Amino acid sequence: MSIKERLSGNEAVANAMRQINPDVMPAYPITPSTEIPQYFTSFVSNGKVDTVFIPVESEHSAMSACVGSEAAGARTITATSSCGLALMWEILTVAASDRLPICLALVNRTLSGPININCDHSDAMAARNTGWIQIFAENNQEAYDNMVQAYRIAEHKDVRLPIMICQDGFITSHAVENIELLEDDIVKTFVGEYEPEHYLLKDNEPFAVGPYAVTNYVMEAKRAQMQGLRNAKQVTLDVAKEFEQISGRSYGLFEEYRMEDADYAMVIIGSAAGTGKDTIDMLRKQGVRAGLLKIRLFRPFPAEEIAEALKNVKYLAIMDRTEDYNGHCGPLGAEIKSALYNADLHPATLNYCYGIGGRDVTVESLASVFEDLKTVEETGKLGETYRYLSVRE
Repeated sequence: MSIKERLSGNEAVANAMRQINPDVMPAYPITPSTEIPQYFTSFVSNGKVDTVFIPVESEHSAMSACVGSEAAGARTITATSSCGLALMWEILTVAASDRLPICLALVNRTLSGPININCDHSDAMAARNTGWIQIFAENNQEAYDNMVQAYRIAEHKDVRLPIMICQDGFITSHAVENIELLEDDIVKTFVGEYEPEHYLLKDNEPFAVGPYAVTNYVMEAKRAQMQGLRNAKQVTLDVAKEFEQISGRSYGLFEEYRMEDADYAMVIIGSAAGTGKDTIDMLRKQGVRAGLLKIRLFRPFPAEEIAEALKNVKYLAIMDRTEDYNGHCGPLGAEIKSALYNADLHPATLNYCYGIGGRDVTVESLASVFEDLKTVEETGKLGETYRYLSVRE
């Protein structure tokens, strides 16, 4: 039986954490993720979890404590946003290279400067190459469901890597929606107990964490780490199938919306996908064969599967909610174009930078993207391939 609730995205994630009942949570507050440890500490104080909560002096310390706790054999979790994730940077790569399945609830917020507390994906995308699994949510329900699935993916013996569960700051983190929670015992059974094979406190097993590696071994360690990340793709699908059996909700590597006969398509991540779907519905009523592909799993990037999903599209818009400062594309744009090139697919493609610092994303603004694609079709000219949406030039 599901439990119907009205919760913000932060409350939903905190409740998933309560049901998981991790061993340790080091955390430091930063907007807009502050509510997650705030709600969770109330669960600690009220005896609803057995978790040891560690208040630390910075986000760097939070992730350092996560590494120490996980290496000692404790299931560990934390939360952060924006500059907090940036301050963790050094330790993010340590957690991944040490193969520690830490879970981080990332509430996406723009990186400074100028200082801004609203949503874009500059924090997650800046950390995309640190070796962490990254899963994104469109809404509060997905944020909750992704958190429930997180440890099953990260702790799998073929993966053993840390995972970021991402949701859009304020847009989902603070907005209240109707969602369905699973019963506590169902989540507990689904997630299971953490049983690491090797850890610092294991009797009669000498064990080192983070030792210096000479030249002879570093490449092999990185290659093994990459294999774990590759394996995460299939494990994510396998866990999603099991999750569907207990929840009735289906997940994949990405979601295809009205893509079956689409000539025009948009690829997007996060909460703006909901607005994108409304845009697609409007265009379909006008006779436009438009579709949308929403990325759920960004790391590892499901390139082959995405190329297959886009193989019949003639005109494509790729939406990046961050600036990559390379002058010709965003991070999602680079990934999609690479996937298409490797599959020998060449739709006419425009890449947009949109929604920076919480800039509104409307049906009208996304509809203008499809108007641009129609112009490309009519003129046969791409024009500027990397564009800004809703910006004052």
